[in-house]
Amino acid sequence: MVAFSRALVIGASGGIGAALAAELAARGAQVTALSRSGDGLDVTDGASVAAHLGALDGPYELIFVATGALEIGGRRPEKALRQLDAEALMAQFALNAIGPALVMRHAPRLMPREGRAVFAALSARVGSIGDNGFGGWYGYRAAKAALNQLLHTGAIEIARSHPEAVVAALHPGTVATPLTAKYAGRHPTVAPDNAAKRLVDIAGSLTPAQTGGFFDYSGAAIPW
Repeated sequence: MVAFSRALVIGASGGIGAALAAELAARGAQVTALSRSGDGLDVTDGASVAAHLGALDGPYELIFVATGALEIGGRRPEKALRQLDAEALMAQFALNAIGPALVMRHAPRLMPREGRAVFAALSARVGSIGDNGFGGWYGYRAAKAALNQLLHTGAIEIARSHPEAVVAALHPGTVATPLTAKYAGRHPTVAPDNAAKRLVDIAGSLTPAQTGGFFDYSGAAIPW
């Protein structure tokens, strides 16, 4: 398993993001932590992303985008087609798909061209089309599926200039954070610090041959 000496965590004020920053620091990494509440970084605003990431000097061996939300603007996940709303769908795509992609746009400059580096973003198993047997949650599911495609496509391009880089969509499991509190139900949950340990372990174990993949908290591949 590869250790990271320098890491950039986007969304570092959230439950998982804060735990990731703490876990990486505990393992000896020099961590740059950015968030909307702490630094004014709005991942849905291309100018904000460009300003904040443009001020950074790499290389970072790990860039981890830990942003995302189930509820945006107080709108709960849809349970039926009649609940679909254009504004809510656009908000889901802006935060859960476009935001990480705008960060990934800057990844080639911030990652080393030689040697291993990882760009990871939080996805979700419900973004899997092949694993969708229950329906519902239209906006969140579709946004995470779009994120997976954006990451997979970005991985192909990044590999041309950074042959040892890994780009991955990672599903952390059901983590006990405010984001999941109303939706965990009977699903087993894991504390943010334990989720962070697993995510850092996965990021450290993935190989360039796995770039563009979609993996769960155990490192197992998830169907698209």
